[in-house]
Amino acid sequence: MKKFLAEFKEFALKGNVMDMAIGVIIGGAFKGIVDALTEHILNPIIGCFTQGGLEGWTITIGEAQLGIGAFIMAIINFIILAFVLFLMLKGMNKMISLRKKEEEAAEEAAEPSAEEALLTEIRDLLKEKN
Repeated sequence: MKKFLAEFKEFALKGNVMDMAIGVIIGGAFKGIVDALTEHILNPIIGCFTQGGLEGWTITIGEAQLGIGAFIMAIINFIILAFVLFLMLKGMNKMISLRKKEEEAAEEAAEPSAEEALLTEIRDLLKEKN
C-alpha cells in the first residue's frame, strides 16, 4: 500500500500532471468565453435572420420537443473550441521545434570540429614526446 501511495504521489506531483491541470482550468474558463460568444453574439446575429435565433429552432414529434437549435449551438461551440485548441497546439509545437533546433545547434557547436580534434591529438602526441 505504501508503494502504491508513493507512486501516486510521484505521479500527481510531476510537472506534466500539473501542466495538464492548469490546462483543464484554463480550458474551462475559455469554454465560458466561447459560450458567451455563441449565446450573446452569434445567436442574436442569427436571430436577425430567423425568429428567435437558433435557440428557438425546435421540432415537435408527438409530445416531445427536440431542441435542434441548441444542438447546433453546441456544435458551433465545439468547432470554435477545437479550432482554438488546434491553433494553440500548432503554436506550441512550433515553439518546441524551435527550441530543439536551438539545442541541436548548441550541441553541434559544443563538439569540436574534425580539424580541432586533429590539432588536439597532435598537441597530445607532442606532450607525450617531451
